[in-house]
Amino acid sequence: MAGTITSRTAAQILVDALKIHGVDTAFCVPGESYLAVLDALYDARDSIRLVVARQDGGAAYMAEAWAKVTGRPGICFVTRGPGATNASIGVHTAMQDSTPLILFIGQVPGEFSDRESFQEMDYRHMFGPMAKWVAQIDRPERMHEYVSHAFHLAMSGRPGPVVLALPEDMLTQTAAVADVSPYQIVQASPSSGDMDKLGRMLERARQPLVILGGTVWTREACRDLQAFAESSGLPVACSFRFQDLFDNRHAHYAGDVGIGINPRLAERVRNADLLLVIGARLGEMTTGAYTLVEPPRPKQKLVHVHAGAEELGRVYQGELLINSGMPQIAAALKNLKVDGGAWKTWREQARAEYLAWTKPAPNPGKVQLAEIVAWLRDRLPEDAIIANGAGNFAGWISRFYRYPGLRTQVAPTNGSMGYGVPAGVAAKVAHPERVVVSVNGDGDFLMNGQELATAVQYELPIVFIVVNNGMYGTIRMHQEREYPARVYGTALVNPDFAALARAYGASGETVEETAQFAPAFERAIKAAEATGKPALIEVRIDPQAITTSTTLDAIRARALKG
Repeated sequence: MAGTITSRTAAQILVDALKIHGVDTAFCVPGESYLAVLDALYDARDSIRLVVARQDGGAAYMAEAWAKVTGRPGICFVTRGPGATNASIGVHTAMQDSTPLILFIGQVPGEFSDRESFQEMDYRHMFGPMAKWVAQIDRPERMHEYVSHAFHLAMSGRPGPVVLALPEDMLTQTAAVADVSPYQIVQASPSSGDMDKLGRMLERARQPLVILGGTVWTREACRDLQAFAESSGLPVACSFRFQDLFDNRHAHYAGDVGIGINPRLAERVRNADLLLVIGARLGEMTTGAYTLVEPPRPKQKLVHVHAGAEELGRVYQGELLINSGMPQIAAALKNLKVDGGAWKTWREQARAEYLAWTKPAPNPGKVQLAEIVAWLRDRLPEDAIIANGAGNFAGWISRFYRYPGLRTQVAPTNGSMGYGVPAGVAAKVAHPERVVVSVNGDGDFLMNGQELATAVQYELPIVFIVVNNGMYGTIRMHQEREYPARVYGTALVNPDFAALARAYGASGETVEETAQFAPAFERAIKAAEATGKPALIEVRIDPQAITTSTTLDAIRARALKG
């Protein structure tokens, strides 16, 4: 409680601060540089669950994914030097994905600083470009101040990562300090003038399109946005890997604007006379490498709404720029009255094109990946969580799965491989009552496949799917496009993934044709539920099935023709 004054070590103050700010889960790889914090967490083990990962990058991914599926800051502890550098991948992901993450790093004792002592690094320089704030806490009496600022900064405006270094000797020093109050989320709101101008712009539009993205969404905000789309008749698309912001089954949903975009939707983005972009940064993946929406002055009239004022006008000039949190803009839009009669046909055509695009399309080989994804789409409960890493395999999920609502998708917008396994772990830790399916490529899986051991240790009944084509598929695709018939450095010799899973203590099966998948998945679910352990299904696909719409041979042939 605020006002209480007790004498505690800095480590104890830190753990008390975490409890005050609502932390009930933290991820880590232990290190001697923050033993005092581990000891304080021991006393808090009934209120803060500590999940120990097998590699610091996996721990950081878990914290980032946990934040995605809860809407609260992910907490991660790692040791100095190698621990911090491993964890940097999670910080980069959190920055590009606008995810609230607080990374605590054990640091060398203050008396050894600036000597390049064992594993010493300057974290301000290291993390400065990839975090919202980086600091080192040198005095125990300032612990609450720094931690409070970290939570406020991570969750306010455009959310993102904060990094705090903890000198080892500081953690054992004592201070008599008063506790603080929990952090508050600070977000801007649109002005009445903004909404009036937006209403006038919509009245003049004939081919408008809404593109949703970003974080700081809530379930209520998504409901308000859906109500606005229904009352105004607007078609809605979602930016790269934010497909769960709008019910994909809804008649107003037009598809995702990202890698492997429906060509017809791409044309609609180009031909829109008004783009209402809410929450998305309009980065490279969402804009088709800045071709669908051209900087700095788009051909379309652009209304850009974003929680971070620094993002508005950064790349694109707009007709109207609105600094607002998502709940605030969604509530205002819900009350905006717009007659959508002028674009009814435009919206209905967009929906029809989406439905046609998401019908399973055949690929070479005995395993039809689109049919498998469509089966999962029809089989999984509405609140199931799909986690995936990065690679061409993810194109089948993006195209053929239909996300029903907020926080059913956990994927890295920065295209970070190795994300799917730890993300699946984090999702199941956060929501043990929900079905979690983690989909990975073969190269993708082996970048953090050791976290399968974490899933086994904590008895997390996750279903892991490994799509195995024996290569780094995305790079091979680009290789064939740019340097056809000169394959080098992209082939993989893989283990038997099902046997590997069994070695970890999970169940494992191999699928080599489409008909085998459904019964294998049903057995995996039953085994996971019965044992409390994860299950893995290796799906072996033809290497020619390189994307949802083409083959390796076709890419090579086009490239050789010049």
